[in-house]
Amino acid sequence: MAGADFAKGSRGLEGGGSDDLTVLRGTGNRVLAFLVNRLCGSRYTDLCYGYNAFWAAACLPALDLDTDSPAPEDGRYLWGDGFEIETLLYLRVAQAGLKVVEVSSHERSREYGVSNLNAPRDGLRVLRTIFVEVGRAHRLRKQRKLEATPAMARAR
Repeated sequence: MAGADFAKGSRGLEGGGSDDLTVLRGTGNRVLAFLVNRLCGSRYTDLCYGYNAFWAAACLPALDLDTDSPAPEDGRYLWGDGFEIETLLYLRVAQAGLKVVEVSSHERSREYGVSNLNAPRDGLRVLRTIFVEVGRAHRLRKQRKLEATPAMARAR
């Protein structure tokens, strides 16, 4: 409500935290956040946490999510259906230049059920997402630059 387009929770801010973040997951999260921040010029403190709020009119076009692909019959995840969705959202929001604010959030211990997270497998999905999305952003910038160049200049 204070002018941000996208608000995201962070366990890494003062007042935030987690009751069940393992050393492996915490280290992986910090490494992946560092990588995204270096590649995208963002300043995320927590990359792998899906507590978000955003203005649909400002963000949905920038997110450009695939809502038409049917789920694979073999039960596998579609691109963005796993834990990498947070990273996908954060990269696209940063690349669109939208105003992001982080708010402290504390993750409590799970009361029921078991987490579906597999740190090595899902960490690799997040890493793949980072590289695919950085490449996508590069291609989009190049395409926009070409479209903005007059036809006569492109023909030379």
